[in-house]
Amino acid sequence: MSYSNLTLAQLTRYLHLPELQVRKLVDRGAIPSRRVNGELVFSREEVHRWLEGRIGISDESELGLVEEALDRSVPVGGDKELVTISELIPVGAIALPLAAKTRDSVIRSMIELAVGTGLLWDGAAMANAVKEREELHSTALENGVALLHSRRPLPSILGDTFIVLGKLSKGIPFGGGFNNLTDIFFLLCSMEDRIHLRILTRLSRLLAYPEFLTKLRETENENAIRELLRTTEITILS
Repeated sequence: MSYSNLTLAQLTRYLHLPELQVRKLVDRGAIPSRRVNGELVFSREEVHRWLEGRIGISDESELGLVEEALDRSVPVGGDKELVTISELIPVGAIALPLAAKTRDSVIRSMIELAVGTGLLWDGAAMANAVKEREELHSTALENGVALLHSRRPLPSILGDTFIVLGKLSKGIPFGGGFNNLTDIFFLLCSMEDRIHLRILTRLSRLLAYPEFLTKLRETENENAIRELLRTTEITILS
């Protein structure tokens, strides 16, 4: 079995779901699959895309269960403790306001911010990957936030996993099909798929927490934003 593919048994262990439940999801077409030599096979990339989609439409309680499943799926000897979102944002990686007025200039400015951390070594490659992901399906959400990222992690051009954050003084059309404006942007630079999904889930839980986004939009100081992230994260995990 190729590393890029999973058997039904491997997928069941990875998702920490009963095999019967996974089979029901497959039968409904929720999880993409195909048959090879009569056996069900699942593409890791498609499974991660499905999980991303589930994260995007889940409420806070469901997101908590998703995060628990992802935590349990960490390999033996792996790091179960996810560094907090505020700690994943390097010093100087928050732009207030972000200097951009269009979708392309947002991506360009966010990439420049990431390159400035010294942890992204090839800004052009990351920019192309982010644009390709946006063309495939916009990462803009109905709440006016976009979670920019590449389709797959790019560890060869990263020094570590990190996040950058940018806020526009005025929202712009960014896609997503919600007919709304987007004014807050996170760029997720992850070293591997599992960490990417855990960060995406944790961020989604923060965004779903009452009043968090209102406070984030009102806060214009980098240290105050870090403290807002830190205290809200402590609350949702307690």
